[in-house]
Amino acid sequence: MPDNEPEKIWDEYDWERFLQQQDRKTERYMELLEKYIDDPNRDQIIAREMGWYHLLDEAGKNWVENVDSLFDESEFAGTEDVESLLNDKTEGFEMHPLYQASFALTVWIDQLFDEIGDLQNHPTAVKLATQSAIASAKLAAALSDDDVDEIGMTIAYLKRALKAITNSIECAVQLKKEVNLSSERYATLVHRLFQIRDGVVSLMGEFRSEWRRRFGEN
Repeated sequence: MPDNEPEKIWDEYDWERFLQQQDRKTERYMELLEKYIDDPNRDQIIAREMGWYHLLDEAGKNWVENVDSLFDESEFAGTEDVESLLNDKTEGFEMHPLYQASFALTVWIDQLFDEIGDLQNHPTAVKLATQSAIASAKLAAALSDDDVDEIGMTIAYLKRALKAITNSIECAVQLKKEVNLSSERYATLVHRLFQIRDGVVSLMGEFRSEWRRRFGEN
């Protein structure tokens, strides 16, 4: 939990504001990375633009070099340790039926695109696949921590998953107008999207009820 208000338990709105700030920082970083990707002084320029002045001194440079060196080693070095850590951390959310349904949908969409063909570069199809994947990722974030102090964060991530799955539904409707998508495939796609959407809404309600039970109304 962010340490600027260590004694306060953040609700979903506190977490939403925090996540929005992180989104803006991420967007700014990606813009700078794209702009300076080929510049030999890329890391220093980006650090200065982002205000990461601690990375500009000698200690910071050494830290960056040490991190880079880890990626320069053998591609499979330490694979077992990394995988064990990931398995320990992700076991919980991967077992949740809502995440499983969301992940299965991303796989099904990829298979659908392969079967139909010529959709990998179709704007609406790409957006559909992207938003579905984002929904799955946000669900993973929401379900990976059941700490009582993080209920607000869980709800905030569920709201983001809901937004992504709603965008996916809009893309599915638009895609039906633009490509030769059979009624059967379209019905299956929409059914699975609405099933996940309803699951997210239901889960949000459960977490909000738990919040009120533990902390009362704001």
